[in-house]
Amino acid sequence: MFSNEQLNKFQSEETPFYYYDLSLLSATLKACTTASDKYGFHVHYALKANVDKRVLATIKSYNIGADCVSGGEVKRALEIGFNKNQIVFAGVGKSDAEINFGLDNDIFCFNVESIQELEVINELAAKKGKTAQVALRINPNVNAYTHKYITTGLEENKFGINQWEFDKVVTSLKSLPNIKCVGLHFHIGSQITDFNVFKSLCVKVNDIVKWFTDRGVAIKVINVGGGLGVDYYEPDSKSIVDFETYFKIFDSFLERTAQQEVHFELGRALVANSGALISKVLFVKNGQVTNFAILDAGMTELMRPALYQAYHKIQNISKSGNSVKSKNYDVVGPICESTDCFGKAVELPETQRGDLIAIRTAGAYGEVMASNYNLRNKVNVVYGE
Repeated sequence: MFSNEQLNKFQSEETPFYYYDLSLLSATLKACTTASDKYGFHVHYALKANVDKRVLATIKSYNIGADCVSGGEVKRALEIGFNKNQIVFAGVGKSDAEINFGLDNDIFCFNVESIQELEVINELAAKKGKTAQVALRINPNVNAYTHKYITTGLEENKFGINQWEFDKVVTSLKSLPNIKCVGLHFHIGSQITDFNVFKSLCVKVNDIVKWFTDRGVAIKVINVGGGLGVDYYEPDSKSIVDFETYFKIFDSFLERTAQQEVHFELGRALVANSGALISKVLFVKNGQVTNFAILDAGMTELMRPALYQAYHKIQNISKSGNSVKSKNYDVVGPICESTDCFGKAVELPETQRGDLIAIRTAGAYGEVMASNYNLRNKVNVVYGE
């Protein structure tokens, strides 16, 4: 929950706004880097989770790299000061302009998702007299057992190179003089909380790395992606994920030589719990069947519940104490869409107009996905040190 000092600060701010707890963010980053450094692992932050400049500056200060999925994210990473030698550029549909921008800035690596993309990058690099470093994004056909909209490692997904294309990829690499393959890249999905999934990934990665090595493709970098989930239900008692167990799994099950680097691309696990969407109750509609708490924040500020029925803990932070009478509310926003709902039958203290509502664990895929649908104003941001 929030301190009285934080609540007083919130009362003076115009809602809705995102609140970023930079001290919790720093504690999370310290826990991550302490655990990963123990094994010599390299961590990149997935910018798609949150591109707030103060959040990014805090992440960069821990010597973490940048995982980007657009030219705009590459540009933002460079502006913030991420080392260009720690910037990787992934994404299934990179435009020529985006590829050229990456080439012009000599980023570390392009994570390539198709043979045709290899050919395009080779052509563009040749025009600049450069050699592009790439990692082949492989679709390992490993089930992440997460929501179907955020799984990425099955053959039915659009991402990566499938195993039946491997022979063609090896042939292509030999014919592309402006491409240097430095490794393999894997990413099987997001919000993975079953650590056994990562063990299964390691087993599959071991086989695929050996396959390419046996055919003369030198693998320096094994990039196992990200996907580590957070606890949306207990944001206070489990505010920092178990990085130690996560990295230990890869140390134990991933086969690699002393010359090979292991890279990770973590987003949600680093930033989710440090963010909350703070909103104010505009109206309360009490019904015979359903009560509604109508907020000044909506799906334009936090899309996840509408997009894939994501759960966020919702709290009335203006009311506290066991003596407060509670009721169930459908917590909804002001947008003219029936999907504009943060939670149904949410048990809250009896709620009134003007109460402050906190939607927790919103630091990842929250502000970054905000829109101005219904001509809504851009959501404000408040920071806690």
